[in-house]
Amino acid sequence: MRATDDRVYAEIMKTFNFRIVPLATEVAEGARRAAATGARDHVMLTTDSPNSYPCRHCLRWANPGERVILFTYASVPPGRPYSETGPIFVHAEPCERYDTIHEYPPDFLSGRIFRAYDADYNMIDAVIPDGAEPEAVIENLFKNPETKFVQARSMNRGCYTFGVERI
Repeated sequence: MRATDDRVYAEIMKTFNFRIVPLATEVAEGARRAAATGARDHVMLTTDSPNSYPCRHCLRWANPGERVILFTYASVPPGRPYSETGPIFVHAEPCERYDTIHEYPPDFLSGRIFRAYDADYNMIDAVIPDGAEPEAVIENLFKNPETKFVQARSMNRGCYTFGVERI
């Protein structure tokens, strides 16, 4: 039993040299305001199945019956070679922004691909975890000194999920 306790303690004490960066509160609030005015590019949906509508602000899956807003978002600024605009979700009701520093969001332990970018927003690497722990993949991407930030994206649809910064 002692070996198991030591392993659990080591996992608890492990800290990472990165910070998860969810969608800014200002962007989520702007999406809610736009949806409330009936903007055509901000669609209100009711979640009909679990693990299908990930909120980019609180980094949790919306529960069946919850309302979400579907809208487009550019995670890399326009005018850059790797800029792309794609669909994302946020809860229709205000939710608390994910703010845990040294912890990976538990709702997204699988189904993500990670892209590393340099300071000029050029993609310099991309990794599918393929069974590896996402934290280890991110740490490895940050071993490259040119990596300025990392993005997590859906493996199935390619949609932006959250950013990751070195700390």
